[in-house]
Amino acid sequence: MKRMLIILVAAVFFLAACSNKSNPHQNHTGSMEPNIQKTGAQPVFAKKNGDMFEITAQQGMVQLKGDKKWNIWAYDGMNPGPTIRVKQGEMVKVKLKNKLPEPVTIHWHGLPVPNKMDGVAGLTQNAVEPGKEFVYEFEATVPGTYWYHSHQNSAEQVDKGLYGTVIVEPKDEKVKYNRDYTLVFDEWKDPEAEGGNGSHDNSGGMDHSSHSSMNSNDSDMNMDHSAHGNMQGMNMDHMKDYKTFTINGKASPETEPLMVKKGDLVKLRLVNAGFMTHQIHIHGHSVKVTNMDGQPINKPQEFKDQLIAIAPGERYEFEFKADQTGKWLIECHGKMEGTKDMKTFIQYEESSSNQDKANEGQELPVLDITSYGEKVAETNGSFDKEYQVDLGEKTDNNMNEIFTINGNTFKTAKPFMVKQGDKIKLTLTNTGKQDHPMHLHGHFFQVISKNGKPLTGSPIMKDTLNVRSGESYEISFTADNPGDWMFHCHDLHHAAAGMATTVKYEGYSSFKPDPKAKNISE
Repeated sequence: MKRMLIILVAAVFFLAACSNKSNPHQNHTGSMEPNIQKTGAQPVFAKKNGDMFEITAQQGMVQLKGDKKWNIWAYDGMNPGPTIRVKQGEMVKVKLKNKLPEPVTIHWHGLPVPNKMDGVAGLTQNAVEPGKEFVYEFEATVPGTYWYHSHQNSAEQVDKGLYGTVIVEPKDEKVKYNRDYTLVFDEWKDPEAEGGNGSHDNSGGMDHSSHSSMNSNDSDMNMDHSAHGNMQGMNMDHMKDYKTFTINGKASPETEPLMVKKGDLVKLRLVNAGFMTHQIHIHGHSVKVTNMDGQPINKPQEFKDQLIAIAPGERYEFEFKADQTGKWLIECHGKMEGTKDMKTFIQYEESSSNQDKANEGQELPVLDITSYGEKVAETNGSFDKEYQVDLGEKTDNNMNEIFTINGNTFKTAKPFMVKQGDKIKLTLTNTGKQDHPMHLHGHFFQVISKNGKPLTGSPIMKDTLNVRSGESYEISFTADNPGDWMFHCHDLHHAAAGMATTVKYEGYSSFKPDPKAKNISE
């Protein structure tokens, strides 16, 4: 009898172990999550207390590469922060607790939330002070892949690691995926690096010497803009100090593989949380882009051995059939020192042989999004308002590089005024020498043309669009979400150095910031 009892107990433990192995994706509430995995670790979902997610901004430490340790600022102390995964139509409540020594916020990048929930310090709310809390509440109306990050002194705070991902599942999922992976890209300074803006340093704090005048009592938005140029003091190679590139907070070879079985239908969600465009190559498989910035592509075609250029703030969703064996790379191509770090493997469970070889220096064609997918019959019609948007660069009297919209930095930029229901056209022209991934808060916009030529592929709806030097895009959006909304470059160095403005709805009752708050919108 005693022997039988031992056997029964062992069997229970064995079955429990098998169950955990087969379903390793429990969240903090104990409910089962779908098969979602992150390179470098099992998925971590935001903690939930009843119907409310709880996220804490706090200090943490990560070992991105080798034996070096980076002190970071992060949501729940991890990089990336915890994933928030919800269903379309779900009411989302998130309590932000701030345990950092500086104010923070959460901006829901790409999600069309109510204006007062947009998380921009000084424009839609006062930044959450140390020791304080703030509850964000909105409906997850549009399915897709999104991300969240601080919009308080964001050039530094996002750089320190304050970001995470949001996935909104559609009500009726038409395609069932066997695997669903989210890969978040970022760049980091060496923890021993001296000088700079103090981001990703090993001191646990940040250098504020260039922020001494940033807590102004500006009567409009309680934000000091005069310090933006001095804050960065950058030149065109400001990214040269970022020498470690990561996927989900790990640099190769520390990144763990994306496990698949032959025959699996795999979904990849790629998110760029960094400051530079990354050209990603998925080896060995025919893939197709199903969504850009969460929005679907009409009849996407499969392609192979083309690079996908993912700019700061953008998200791309892919699918592919696992029809190979062995290990196949997903890697970044380029010549910067950190490029070789940004790689991981697609690894088949049946076999670990036939390991692919890195070729990050190989030149490959880049996917042209303006001709990708299948065109549909449509007409853009007339527009209620049209604006020219010149994206420029110049040097101020102190020889600091500043970035402008129509010749103005954020302090003097005129807002784009709209009325609810207006159809707006913006013509974005980059007259400078650097990339400018432009992000519009609170709205999706349609890309109409590039360099004067209409798109020949699928209609493209986005919230972030990279405008490279010499390029011009026409985009349009419907003013259907009243508020005061940021429109800025998502190389956050550029935004902090001036390339930001607002879209304002006529008649909207603007947020009135506390003149004592230490709001820094960018």
